[in-house]
Amino acid sequence: MTTITTRTVEYSADGLTMIGHLALPAGVDGRPAVLLGPEGTGLSDVERRRADALAELGYIALAFDLHGGRYLSDPEEMLARCMPLLADPDRMRSIGNAALDELRTEPRTDPDRIAAVGYGTGGAIALELGRDGVNLRAIGTVNATTTGRPGEAARIRCPVWAGVGSEDPIMPPAQRNAFTAEMQAAGVDWRLTVYGGALHAFHHPPVDHPVVPGVGYHPQHAQRAWRDVVDLLAECLPVTEDLGA
Repeated sequence: MTTITTRTVEYSADGLTMIGHLALPAGVDGRPAVLLGPEGTGLSDVERRRADALAELGYIALAFDLHGGRYLSDPEEMLARCMPLLADPDRMRSIGNAALDELRTEPRTDPDRIAAVGYGTGGAIALELGRDGVNLRAIGTVNATTTGRPGEAARIRCPVWAGVGSEDPIMPPAQRNAFTAEMQAAGVDWRLTVYGGALHAFHHPPVDHPVVPGVGYHPQHAQRAWRDVVDLLAECLPVTEDLGA
């Protein structure tokens, strides 16, 4: 582990001023970087802590914003914004690329060594960056077995890992099967982990506001999913390259 510094960053996307959370490991050397996307409710302390944890492992990490600095605790408001977004790949790519551009402005970011990891809507955005042909070392998603426009998955240039709860009604077996079929047909190096008994957003600690049906925290699987994300990064984006190992 290493000491870290953090700062708030502002950038424009989707007609909004986005407010992201950038976490940096100690030192002045170039580092691999991770773009970290939140669930549909938006950027919260959960994602900020994850970015900090990645920085402690030696990565530069940017937890990006979805809603112009807002956290949408009202399920109806969240769905009203996210459902049209999820139906618009170009809009998702615009949000993702704006955050990626902000991450690249950090002088210590190695622009050739970036991964995208996302949860829910943030995971769908990470996948759309891959379908857009963005140069990424890895894509990791949780609760985001979303499919794209026909043929565009062939543009994905890196391994893809997806995690989903077996009892997730938002990402049911038919959706999972469509996702894996898309990845397989495109020749992507893909993996799918199904966490037995877990609902949607099983990785997210309980919140003090209403949630959509089918959401529930599973602490054991939450820890496992985080380890799976870290393992993906260790395989595809090892920090040790920067340490002369």
